[in-house]
Amino acid sequence: MNLIDDCISYTNEGNEVEVKDFLLSKNISNRLYCQLYRNKMIYINGEILRNNYIVSKNDTVTIYFVDEVCDIEPEKMDLDIVYEDKDLIVINKPPFMLVHPTKNYPDKTLANGVAYYFNKINLKRKIRIVNRLDRDTSGLVIFAKNQFAHQQMSLQLENGILEKYYYTIVDGIINEKDGIIEVPIAQKIDGYGREVRNDGDYCKTYYEVIDRYDDFTLLKVKTFTGRTHQIRVHMAYIGHPIIGDELYFKKDRRINRQALHAYGLIFENLRAKTKVNLKVQIPQDMANILKR
Repeated sequence: MNLIDDCISYTNEGNEVEVKDFLLSKNISNRLYCQLYRNKMIYINGEILRNNYIVSKNDTVTIYFVDEVCDIEPEKMDLDIVYEDKDLIVINKPPFMLVHPTKNYPDKTLANGVAYYFNKINLKRKIRIVNRLDRDTSGLVIFAKNQFAHQQMSLQLENGILEKYYYTIVDGIINEKDGIIEVPIAQKIDGYGREVRNDGDYCKTYYEVIDRYDDFTLLKVKTFTGRTHQIRVHMAYIGHPIIGDELYFKKDRRINRQALHAYGLIFENLRAKTKVNLKVQIPQDMANILKR
């Protein structure tokens, strides 16, 4: 596999195979293949793929990343960029900021800032978010710079290669060293938010005690699934809701949001196939609770 700035190439070292099957064997999804084919982004030995093609030994199949129109309004802001390569950018999101615009909040989101940054580096791409965080949850968010990177990172998440870690401060003292919460979550029928329910989506959360204080516990959390409000719902379910979480617990004078921070990411670099391990410090408002 050979990757350059605007394309990715694969050389067939095996037997003859149809081009679609060849790319599927390289973990290109059927959906992405159809998009690439429809947009004339697949080339065989330097020539555009026009019909179904049999890839012979030593043939080179290349996927080009073409310019796109971004549908998110660029907005200048100071981004805390933790990691960047040709395919991804990882940003440490502050609390009280949405990741993506909504009908009620069309601007001042992290995606608006990324759109401005893409313009600044002359990258004409749509905004593709790999992992999302709640408005009041701080921490690491991954953006993909092309369709291929977005699909590959989604695959890493599905296969457990992309790992996500959090710090959270929960109410009460957790006596055991660690634990796993594995109960389904569904959207509430009679209100906003989620709840544990038998007909919900499968969820799995691992937690480990870092330190115990007078009336709260600092945890490290790893999620194996990415459901909305997963950690918040799971911690409330076991009787240790997150401090400051007004939706699933109560308001707290020590912090004006839920004490939850996405501090760590582990994933595989799409070019070098090496492990990337990212960590950021616990934010000041959560650190202040621990100091008290």
